[in-house]
Amino acid sequence: MAPIHRRQFGRFVEQAGSIFITLFGLLILTFVIGRIMPNDPVRAIVGEDATREVYENVYRQLGFDRPVWEQFLLYLRDVVQFDFGTAIRTGQPVLTDILHVLPATIELATFAILVGAGLGIPLGVAAAIKKDRWQDQLIRVFSLMGHSMPIFWTGMIGLLIFYAGLGWVGGSGRMSQFYIGLVPERTNFLLIDSALAGAWEVFWSALNHIVLPASLLGYSSAAYITRMTRSFMLDQINQEYVTTARVKGLSANQTVWRHAFGNIRVQLVTIVALAYGSLLEGAVLIETVFAWPGFGQYLTSNLLIGDMNAVMTCVLIVGVIFIALNLISDLLYRIFDPRTR
Repeated sequence: MAPIHRRQFGRFVEQAGSIFITLFGLLILTFVIGRIMPNDPVRAIVGEDATREVYENVYRQLGFDRPVWEQFLLYLRDVVQFDFGTAIRTGQPVLTDILHVLPATIELATFAILVGAGLGIPLGVAAAIKKDRWQDQLIRVFSLMGHSMPIFWTGMIGLLIFYAGLGWVGGSGRMSQFYIGLVPERTNFLLIDSALAGAWEVFWSALNHIVLPASLLGYSSAAYITRMTRSFMLDQINQEYVTTARVKGLSANQTVWRHAFGNIRVQLVTIVALAYGSLLEGAVLIETVFAWPGFGQYLTSNLLIGDMNAVMTCVLIVGVIFIALNLISDLLYRIFDPRTR
């Protein structure tokens, strides 16, 4: 085996080992969460009025009478088989429920990160170029407001102004009540399903409903991306190569966007990926305000009733999402920065 191939194989083995260790640690974490939560999963299943005999039968069926290490091995076996138990509220497998609600959150978070990155990156660059001028001060105030205002408050104010007052956007839910059930669920992504079915009225209703919650989520994400972009750009602008490029006659736009911005793309990949992961796991409040039937609302409702099968699976999926985003970031590193290949 050639030396370069050995190095590539070694990096692959190292990365695979890191992923395995991370996933195993995540499984331990979710198992521990299921055991230390104050809610009684057996009582959540049998109800408060169940007899002692019924309670003990379910207790044994769930394996809680066995040693902890044996319970963990049984949990690992079920996870490997993609068996995450049955949801108390719906009576369906937990994985089926999550595959039904997760696309709604992915749709919302994807629109939000497009807004966040589309606003945050140009504003961060502009703030760095106009450092300490009125433009920089204005952008920093914009970022501070987006970072400071609670998302549930901005959600309610947004509904009050843009829906109830001006009527520019749709209200709660993913679409108008009139269109519910008219489009067959192929992918559970409403915009895609309605477009595939040619139901353009449903498509525009769904788009009208997603604009406000996605924009508000995107604004809070843009605040973070703007501050980080400004910091990265200031570090590059102060480098000697920028001064050299200007002395050689390059315009300000060429110097900033071709050279300085090109050197922060790798860092921005990480920032945007982390922001996207945070949107996927942190859309609980905005989904509650807008009655958005997504992953966050599913997690919250099952946490309140003590359905630990659903809660543990949701925590596990959030961890897997972040691992996947890190892998995608590593791939994009190699595309944007040849030195990492």
